[in-house]
Amino acid sequence: MCVSTDRRPFANPPRTSTRRARILRAWMIAAASLALSAHGCASPAPREVKTAGPRVEREARGAVPAANAPPAPVEAASPQDTPIVDATIADLAAAMAAGKTSAVALVDAYVARVEAVDRRGPELRSVIELNPDARSIAEALDRERAERGVRGPLHGIPILLKDNIGTADRMETTAGSLALVGARPAEDAHVAHRLRAAGAVLLGKTNLSEWANIRSARSTSGWSARGGQTKNAYVLDRTPCGSSSGSATAVAASLAAAAIGTETDGSIVCPSAMSALVGLKPTVGLVSRHGIVPIAPSQDTAGPMTRTVRDAALLLNVLAGEDPADPRTAESRGKRAADYTMALAPDGLRGARLGVVRAGSPAHPGVVAAFDRAVLVMKARGATIVDPVDLPPLRDVDDKELELLLIELKAAMAAYLAELGGATKLKTLADIVAWNEANREREMPLFGQDLFTRAVAEPPLTSDAYRRIKAEIQRRTRAAIDGALAKHRLDALIAPTMGPPWLIDPVNGDASTGGTSSLAAVAGYPNVTVPAGFVHELPVGVAFFGAAYGEPALLRLAYAYEQASRERRPPKYLAHTPP
Repeated sequence: MCVSTDRRPFANPPRTSTRRARILRAWMIAAASLALSAHGCASPAPREVKTAGPRVEREARGAVPAANAPPAPVEAASPQDTPIVDATIADLAAAMAAGKTSAVALVDAYVARVEAVDRRGPELRSVIELNPDARSIAEALDRERAERGVRGPLHGIPILLKDNIGTADRMETTAGSLALVGARPAEDAHVAHRLRAAGAVLLGKTNLSEWANIRSARSTSGWSARGGQTKNAYVLDRTPCGSSSGSATAVAASLAAAAIGTETDGSIVCPSAMSALVGLKPTVGLVSRHGIVPIAPSQDTAGPMTRTVRDAALLLNVLAGEDPADPRTAESRGKRAADYTMALAPDGLRGARLGVVRAGSPAHPGVVAAFDRAVLVMKARGATIVDPVDLPPLRDVDDKELELLLIELKAAMAAYLAELGGATKLKTLADIVAWNEANREREMPLFGQDLFTRAVAEPPLTSDAYRRIKAEIQRRTRAAIDGALAKHRLDALIAPTMGPPWLIDPVNGDASTGGTSSLAAVAGYPNVTVPAGFVHELPVGVAFFGAAYGEPALLRLAYAYEQASRERRPPKYLAHTPP
């Protein structure tokens, strides 16, 4: 959970001439067939593209639908000529540098794949909206490449953003809620701004657990009133976890090169683990939160969700940086790495000391077995394993954490709505609660807003209760991590990231199988999850977490483990777990 112009959810590509539109349509269908056949899925029969519109509202009630030298000129490439399934950022950049493809061809290929896998076929419902300007942005970047060279490794690379990350364009920023439809920000979130400046193509927005899973304690991860229910690409009736559900499923299904998620507690690492991805939750303050629909500034952050550790490091290079609009980022001055990819080394486990956190970790036998295999890989690669590492009792931190989040939510949401100005009539969390009640049939068909209602009644940030809770839980969680690292001379702590994905249940809500995200989340410390194998075809991950601004060390360890284990494999889109 989070504590883990064209407004259609699936905007079509920019209008072109009739002939060009027919060609593009043919490209999309051809690419769809290739993309699905690569994974053993039947190619869907061509049919009219449908936007989510009224269908979202109908299906929401059911929730679970079954250097820089200019390269040689690039010839027109069709999507079927552009291999994108499991392609890394470096793969795509190299193909563009060699003149084998272009940013436009990549956009066309990913749009075709969204059509084939997200709207049709398995109907993953992970992409809530495509950027209607993505192709024209790609065309401009291709011209820039030819005339002046590239801006960096992300030049022309299509990236998806979670739908709580603001963009000042024709896309919506709604956190999955119908209440924010039309409330477009006047400027990009700092994260979006940095990606654009680096040459990335913002391909679209991803679905999420509505309001980042802070509306109700009975929520269903991956569901939003605007986007419906996102599925897990590996086993379609299983949860994608949340709240960065769509970001995880989309990247797992190769609907973009990578995606950006957000986390307050678990919302990057849980869906990443359950989609066999690398998910990096940075130190709070390393990446600006300005322009992102908030929960709690004490713990909120954005971070990369990718298929490889190297891609996560490349994205972190772009995302990390100071922002005057987010004072917390000033704390990262002098602590950011110049290039996070420099930490990556295949022998990065040699000589490392890793502490195993057993108490409070997921107890599912399959997860424990997968984790133990991962530990053996690390040991074989030269790591010293301290097993177990005992941490001080922290059971009561969960309730206090929720109290902290709800207090901060009320103030942070009011500040975010104020920045929207005249774009919305909603000015407070109480206004959102009232709007939800007035639109209950559309907005709350599955679960209510008990956490929102509770947050409205919470005391202000000036209260002694808030200050006491914040100081206590941050002190205790930081002392637990820092104390263990110092006592055992550790480079990092490791644990199973989460239990296996549970069945999607719109009636009862989530049935969590346990996880280890809270310690690093409450402390504000970094956490990296890497694929660790499968339990009955369900992905599971191993988490590396450590001291504040310790991303280089964690990336080094995670990369070495990834290279040694190679546990990730693309999804098969199974309807159910095998018997």
